[in-house]
Amino acid sequence: MTIKFTGRQPLVRSRSKTLDVLNKAIDDLVEGNAKISIASVARAAAVTPSLIHNTYPAVAERIRIIMGKSVRTQRDSKHQALMVEKEKNKALRVENDQLLEELARIASVNQRLLFEMAELRAVYSGDVVSISSKPRR
Repeated sequence: MTIKFTGRQPLVRSRSKTLDVLNKAIDDLVEGNAKISIASVARAAAVTPSLIHNTYPAVAERIRIIMGKSVRTQRDSKHQALMVEKEKNKALRVENDQLLEELARIASVNQRLLFEMAELRAVYSGDVVSISSKPRR
């Protein structure tokens, strides 16, 4: 069996060299005021974005921080927004409970008035004689 030599050597990257290339690409993009993203850094460093995500998470986080989209920042802002919405929800639930109590009170008053109206109609039509505890004068 013969092995043919094609004259090309396979592209072999060392982790430290790739990290240096990525950091240089980030620095160049920042200095040039170019739009920075993981994809743009990957293009500048001639690597794939998945390599940055999977092999160099610290570099990916550095890029996100520069972009203003750090995972911690996103999580904290979402948590803060959630807490604000929970407070609003709590206030609305209290208001809802108060309105339900008021509705129950008003419904009770309304029912009492309906009974009084029915009684007064019956007395007025002469079908019922009113017996009141107060003597009429």
